[in-house]
Amino acid sequence: MITYHQIKKDPQILTYVEKADEALAALGYTEHSLAHVGKVSETAGRILAELDYPAREAELARIAGYLHDIGNIVNRVEHAQSGAVMAFRLLDKLGMDPAEIATVISAIGNHDESTAFPVNPVAAALILADKTDVRRTRVRNQDFATFDIHDRVNYAVTKSSAFITEDRTEFVLRITIDTEISSVLDYFEIFLERMLLCRRAADKLGLQFKLTVNGQNML
Repeated sequence: MITYHQIKKDPQILTYVEKADEALAALGYTEHSLAHVGKVSETAGRILAELDYPAREAELARIAGYLHDIGNIVNRVEHAQSGAVMAFRLLDKLGMDPAEIATVISAIGNHDESTAFPVNPVAAALILADKTDVRRTRVRNQDFATFDIHDRVNYAVTKSSAFITEDRTEFVLRITIDTEISSVLDYFEIFLERMLLCRRAADKLGLQFKLTVNGQNML
């Protein structure tokens, strides 16, 4: 049985994750490195574990989280689909069960907002984990004067947390934005589609999605 620990230690997979992030850096995108995929993996697994999904399903969510962005090494456009094909090749080569491969690659292939849909619980958890990873440390550009709106909005987020409420009825993204750097409206300009996707993903898991910005309920 292929484990998340094996995936993290696999030298081929590590290379593809790192090279995909290098490609995005060249394009000027925010950080998609081991820090991002590691955070997404842990969050996706935790979501399903807290909702009492089988431990193996939570493990598949971690694996999908770690592999979800490798398609960026091919191209940013349709990276979810190319990443799913790459993940199939890698996981099949490692000898993973076909049914489990199917779950992982369908989650990866459905995680990007342009074509995303929470087709199964693993996909829903991956979407929530990926789209709620908003933080200042993901901004690579160190020259504030040349920030675009994505840099500005991410840099303006001074604090963020994503969690399931104790009664397990809501998935909450709580963020604090420095409005001297970016307005709340700017946040919605670039992230509204992602937040609506999070709402669909949360619904797939029987949860309501709530977004709180600077103490105010926005969704």
